[in-house]
Amino acid sequence: MDRFEVMLEPVRVFMRQVGDFLPRLALALIVLVAGWIIAKMVRFAISRGLRAVNFNVLTERAGIDGFLRDGGVGADTTEILALLFYWLVILAALVIGFNLLGLTYITDVLGRVVLFVPRVMVALLILAFGAYFARAVGGAVTAYCRNISLQDADLLGRIAQYAIFTFVVLIALDQVNVGGDIVRQSFLIVLAGVVFALALAFGIGGKDWAAEMLERWWPRRKR
Repeated sequence: MDRFEVMLEPVRVFMRQVGDFLPRLALALIVLVAGWIIAKMVRFAISRGLRAVNFNVLTERAGIDGFLRDGGVGADTTEILALLFYWLVILAALVIGFNLLGLTYITDVLGRVVLFVPRVMVALLILAFGAYFARAVGGAVTAYCRNISLQDADLLGRIAQYAIFTFVVLIALDQVNVGGDIVRQSFLIVLAGVVFALALAFGIGGKDWAAEMLERWWPRRKR
């Protein structure tokens, strides 16, 4: 009889563990289903809210939506932001579900992903508003140069726009911790090379061209 009890003891332990695990599994499944429903509601609300404040118009004027279309992406910036919010809620539900099951390793990995998604959202917003601001500044520079009858106004406007957008891209990359110091140092090296090349062109090999360009931009008044 004692031997039979000893043989049944592992079975009892296993059934006890199953009995403890099944309620947590059921609760985790409820959390996942509820998170999926909430995620769909959040995605719909974010998409409608952004379109209500004409965020899609801003991204279209900034050129981001056109860039996505040229790259073969079917969604615009508004839909991508709504999708990021959707996955943020899904990942949060997964973290809660796996935490209920006691799977701490998976919870730690998903927790890092959850912390990374808001950084991507902020970087996308920085790109959207920064691109719009860069295009507005470029248009203002072009208009001002045309008003003062300065030639190559379109070129100067594009230079201002691309310079601002480059700094915006660097800020967005820094937000998601991509590249870091390497990207910034590479940009500074390239910028220094361009400035050095222009200085050589103006100072050594392109004196006549530089004089012609300066005369076109700021013509000397004849007496």
